Amino acid sequence: MSDAETTTGTRRSDRDDIVVCDACPVLCRIRPDKTGACGRYGNLDNALVRMDPIILARQAAERDEEMVPFLANPAAGAEWDGSLVSGGEAFVTGIGAGTTYPDYKPAPFIVSSKAEGVDMVTVVTEGIFSYCGVKVKIDTDRHLGPEQAAVRCKGEQVGHVTTAEYGSQMLALGGVRHLTGGSKKEGNVTCQALLSLCNKQAVELEIDGGAKLEVQAGKAPVINGVTEERMRVGCGSATIGIFAQQWLGHADEVIVVDDHITGVLTEHQAGKFLDMPASGIRVGGRRSTPGRYFQVAEPGTGWGGTDISDPLSIIERIDPKTAWPGLRLLMVSTTGEHAAWFELDEDLKPREAEMPSPIQVVVDRIGENCEPALSSVLFMAGAGGSLRAGATENPVRLTRSVKDSLTRVTAGGAPVYVWPGGGITIMVDALAMPDNAFGYVPTPAIVGPIEFTMPYETYAELGGHMDFVQPLESVLAQNGGGGRIQMTEQKAENPWPLNPGPLQPGRVGENR
Repeated sequence: MSDAETTTGTRRSDRDDIVVCDACPVLCRIRPDKTGACGRYGNLDNALVRMDPIILARQAAERDEEMVPFLANPAAGAEWDGSLVSGGEAFVTGIGAGTTYPDYKPAPFIVSSKAEGVDMVTVVTEGIFSYCGVKVKIDTDRHLGPEQAAVRCKGEQVGHVTTAEYGSQMLALGGVRHLTGGSKKEGNVTCQALLSLCNKQAVELEIDGGAKLEVQAGKAPVINGVTEERMRVGCGSATIGIFAQQWLGHADEVIVVDDHITGVLTEHQAGKFLDMPASGIRVGGRRSTPGRYFQVAEPGTGWGGTDISDPLSIIERIDPKTAWPGLRLLMVSTTGEHAAWFELDEDLKPREAEMPSPIQVVVDRIGENCEPALSSVLFMAGAGGSLRAGATENPVRLTRSVKDSLTRVTAGGAPVYVWPGGGITIMVDALAMPDNAFGYVPTPAIVGPIEFTMPYETYAELGGHMDFVQPLESVLAQNGGGGRIQMTEQKAENPWPLNPGPLQPGRVGENR
């Protein structure tokens, strides 16, 4: 590589052939043809060089192509062929760009381009995030562990269980307290777990007092060795409401077992609306409103996210004054994964029987209406210090520009959600980003791409580093040799970062 491809300053050691990397506080002493501890920077020809290629996203004419895998193998990314690229059709991402550490340095690339006749500037860097973590959404009704329970990886606590959402269990992993506030091993394990999750790799986790998990972005979660298949159609009450009409005339009572809200059809408003007679079957737990029961069993991995394997165990009593012999009873879970058909005998005891075809059709329909269970990984980080100083000498102006929707924030070209309130706290779906977009430094911290795009006039007004603005063509000319640039197609579902139109406040995945 040439000197022009060096993305950060080079500091000499007491040996002429050793380069001291100043891209993070570790200050690795790198011997010739070797890389530092993070593997991101190396000593080539006595120069400090960012080893990975810069990823340039191209706006495809037909927006139905996805970004090619990045660095999975030598042929993974398409090396830039030196052809001219229109500024409005190409976007320099932060992947492979290098960092702004120490804070006084401008961002590695401050790129000017023209999009739809508007002069634009993109400030491009790789952020060193100590204040970062991931939110993991796991589609399952199964009990993973008590709220606030520790989540461990290789025996070290890397996060905790947080509030459950509709049909999903949520984990909060990482954060500065685990990265730097515990033991060295805890910090390193946490950093590696975050890095793997953000790069769409599988990670094994264990929850205190709960389940063992394998999670991977975009893949079905594996819970205690069993691959989850379905995300529930709704709670027990909602399932009653959806399918009540289809059960009418085929069942005399339906109980939908759910750890959160168990539904009982004839007591439920849906059953009353259909003029269904009371069955006299009463379930245990705490009655909330007619036909809706809380706490019918303990949380677990059985029927409907409870700890039961025998559905009849939640029946508290059967009223002989109301029930009758031959009463037809369906018990089913919120995913349709568990279902059983019973008929009351002369003593009003439920006896399991063959499920009638019309009932089986509706049970199958419950399963059909369940979405596939997936694990979702959202990277969350605060853009502070180096990032903002790399854009302007007065960092608060960048913050205000983002809050005022004058500056668009992206991560590897993918849209981010910017949290309201102070600072620039971003959240981005790992699946929306190119593969292997993240790295690390052994401080420990996660390294991730971030880009700030705005009109040229806006950048000048917020006090940007105008002397460091380079046309896109100049960036390509200086860095195009030796595979230093790889071209990829922007994901079809991602908005184009260089769109000079107004930002959409409140839109999911975009700035607010």
